[in-house]
Amino acid sequence: MKRTFFIFLCILMCGTHLNAQQETPKGAFLEKWENSKNYLLEVIKAMPEEDFGFKPTERQMSFEEQLLHIQKNIEWLTNSYFQEKDAPVTATDGTKEALIRSLTQSFENTSEVIANTTEEELAETVSFFAGPKSRLQILNLLQDHLTHHRGQLIVYLNLKGIEPPSYVGW
Repeated sequence: MKRTFFIFLCILMCGTHLNAQQETPKGAFLEKWENSKNYLLEVIKAMPEEDFGFKPTERQMSFEEQLLHIQKNIEWLTNSYFQEKDAPVTATDGTKEALIRSLTQSFENTSEVIANTTEEELAETVSFFAGPKSRLQILNLLQDHLTHHRGQLIVYLNLKGIEPPSYVGW
């Protein structure tokens, strides 16, 4: 009995140790980024294409404008602070499917760029309009900006009487 308990305790402790290991900031970002992409795509799919022009008030962006704003920010931050090149001009043919394809490509490009960024590069300081920031802080901004605008899109769905997809945190 004692031997069985000892073996069980060893297995439990080893498993807990393995589960408690911290990922690198880059690894944590990439996992969250993939889930954020998938969740945003579910939000987009929930809104009928004919309602992409919906905006709750005149001073707010439409559903589609919010998506294009998200995409332009992704491209700007990724290209300016990780590739040091100009952001491409976001282009779609104005359909829901084209926007989904284009946004997916922007997310995947960012994933590829970040996967090829070293931990040392993440620690480097870059010149940002809000003052010097590390590239790790830029990663946090990428996610935070996306979350902010996706939250607004969820309100748009609710205002149209559409149940948003279930939240995905990680």
